[in-house]
Amino acid sequence: MSMDGILVVNKPQGWTSHDVVGRIRRLTHQKRVGHAGTLDPMATGVLLVCLGRATRVAEYLMESDKTYRAVVRLGVETDTYDAEGQVVATHPVNVDESDLRAALAHFVGAIDQVPPMYSALKREGKPLYRLARQGIEVERKPRRITIYDITLRAWQPPDATIDVRCSSGTYIRSLAHDIGAAACGACGAHLVSLTRLASGSFSIDDAVTLEDLEGLQDLRGLLHPLDAALQDLPILALDSDQARRVVLGQAIPLSGAKAPAGSSLCRAHDASGALLAIMAFDAAAQAWRPKKVLADATPT
Repeated sequence: MSMDGILVVNKPQGWTSHDVVGRIRRLTHQKRVGHAGTLDPMATGVLLVCLGRATRVAEYLMESDKTYRAVVRLGVETDTYDAEGQVVATHPVNVDESDLRAALAHFVGAIDQVPPMYSALKREGKPLYRLARQGIEVERKPRRITIYDITLRAWQPPDATIDVRCSSGTYIRSLAHDIGAAACGACGAHLVSLTRLASGSFSIDDAVTLEDLEGLQDLRGLLHPLDAALQDLPILALDSDQARRVVLGQAIPLSGAKAPAGSSLCRAHDASGALLAIMAFDAAAQAWRPKKVLADATPT
């Protein structure tokens, strides 16, 4: 029987996100399994795994803000910007805590970040990391991201432990590299370890380990509903006739459904509170149109 929902996994170090999806697929005997937001093999922490219909809302989970705990080592630069790469430069670390805090503060806010060469971003269909392994470096366009907060948890030279709350698309490896360039004397830095503490509303406290899952016969009790991926979207409450039309892919005139203020997307619920669809507002037609129908049509 198919399972629909979001499983919060505490990804172990050394596993790819694809490895975790493969394990969940084998445990559940279910084909429709995917993840929302890749973690590098060296990273641990919150990986959202979507089962069944939840794969259709993965994009909304990926767009959510993230929180990380990172250990950044100053004085050593690597080609991958993390501990798995080759050392390319070393520098003395003449940085005190006040210098470090000043460097960190420089990155809080909306900033332009250059993605690392060792990333899955593609250039002419080829992942950048494959080009990097061939010794080819290409220009990468900066991307606008937002660092909401950086908290210095510990400073044990040359290692700084920081918590970072940031927008989707932020590369913590690039942030570590850039912190090293901004620190006193441009001493360089790389990422030693990384744990994702939260993805959107899901925290590491919600997460289960792969070991926890091995002996379970049924994972349904651990699954979060699809609605949990859409908490930022307002709810459009529908009556029975409107609900029937929506699951058939039909639009709802605005006169029959009030638009939530300032929103172009919403989630449609039926009278019982069940999630039916993600709706998009069609201003020209003054109607809500189903963008993604998430419920089965009920035979009449």
